[in-house]
Amino acid sequence: MYNFASTLLFYLAKLFRLLSVKGKENIPRDERYIITCSHKGWVDVIMLALSIYPTPVYYMAKKELFNTKIKEKFFRSINAFPVNRENPGPSALKIPLQLLKQNKCVGIFPSGTRTNEEVSLKRGAVTIAIKSNAPLIPAAYKGATNFKEIIGGRRSSIILGKPLNFEEKKQVLGKDELIEYALKTLETEIKKLEENLQ
Repeated sequence: MYNFASTLLFYLAKLFRLLSVKGKENIPRDERYIITCSHKGWVDVIMLALSIYPTPVYYMAKKELFNTKIKEKFFRSINAFPVNRENPGPSALKIPLQLLKQNKCVGIFPSGTRTNEEVSLKRGAVTIAIKSNAPLIPAAYKGATNFKEIIGGRRSSIILGKPLNFEEKKQVLGKDELIEYALKTLETEIKKLEENLQ
């Protein structure tokens, strides 16, 4: 279902000029990566996927979205996989690490929740990037946050930043220091990208 839905939405967005994308040249070619973005509403989940179309994105999503068989079937059909945000544990890393080994793109919203407020980023995205040695692509979104705004023709913008890689820092920093450094770097880059969208 993901391929059909993403193709349809991509051409609709293109036809009605609903999405502009900057920085697409920063996306690694023929290489696995993790893409992260500021999270304002459900629309940015779709727009982020369209920004790197035709590459499919496998999204980490809160387990509460999978609480019925119908919902679980739907979300898995669009490449989402569940994670326990309250008690992530080692199992939360297993699926994204397996996907990255298969050279697939993993999407994570590091704020962990949809918000317009400034919140601290969670460690998941940088931890997975460090463990997998996969580049981390920061991104920022501005635009529609609901269906009504899309129908009203509100245009959206996404800016993709340069890949972040922490291999060199692994040699000089301890585990906790490395995660904190990576988290701060990602946070800084996303803020810069958000400022560029203002």
